[in-house]
Amino acid sequence: MDVNEAYDKCSDITRAEAKNFYYAFLTLPRTKRRAIYVIYAFCRLCDDIADSDAEVNEKLNQISLVKQNLKQIDSYNMEDPVYIALADVINRFNIPVTHFDSLLSGMEMDLSKSRYKNFSELEDYCYKAASVVGLMCIYVFGFRDTRAEECAISLGMAMQLTNICRDVADDLSLGRIYLPSDEMLRFGYSEELLGSLQATVEFTELMKYQVARARNYFVDGMRIVHYLDRDAKVCTSLLGNLYLALLDRIERKSYDVLSNRISLSLSEKLLLLAVTWFKVKCRVWR
Repeated sequence: MDVNEAYDKCSDITRAEAKNFYYAFLTLPRTKRRAIYVIYAFCRLCDDIADSDAEVNEKLNQISLVKQNLKQIDSYNMEDPVYIALADVINRFNIPVTHFDSLLSGMEMDLSKSRYKNFSELEDYCYKAASVVGLMCIYVFGFRDTRAEECAISLGMAMQLTNICRDVADDLSLGRIYLPSDEMLRFGYSEELLGSLQATVEFTELMKYQVARARNYFVDGMRIVHYLDRDAKVCTSLLGNLYLALLDRIERKSYDVLSNRISLSLSEKLLLLAVTWFKVKCRVWR
């Protein structure tokens, strides 16, 4: 398979799986868009390992194999289209391979850890699960100021914390709780109450705290638009605004993320795309 075919395969994967991200990616110029599709396809490949029915040790072995593939990605005769395209993207945009290694370390952490004692532990996980993806992406987007890296870390944190707020019930069904244990204790909300999906007053206060923290990370993260190439500003702004809209929806639902999963409709996403495009073109930042 040649590299162009590999890129096409990654585009197909993204089109089928990306959901919220796909609409933002469409705003990028073709070369950057196809490169981002490849990064997404690699992340999807890793997620498929984590979400498989295999035993934990087998999943960890598969992640180790991915790490080995990354180490020899320039010299090894890969057959998987994701690796073929990824080698080209890494070389073309000079993306540090260490970011991909950090992502895989986050996956290993997720497979071996189902509770987080405090926010410091959770912050480390969020960096590896999301911030490093933002760091990969800005090499494709283009930046000339190192402050873009700091903002990418904050934006990744904000988006991952938003996911955690939205997915409390889904994560619980998988045996995972990402809400820091010490904060649950501080607000008087127990695992037993969570296990029975009770949205008590204490739960509401706990979630208010989580949402407020995510918003604080967005304040720094959304400044990234000032440091990126012009043709990547709409994409990045839209990604941030999609997740801010989820936080808005959580607040309007009185922080009850246990009864129903919070989501945005297609029409809401398209409206956000139009509004974000207008703001960026007019240099009006949220």
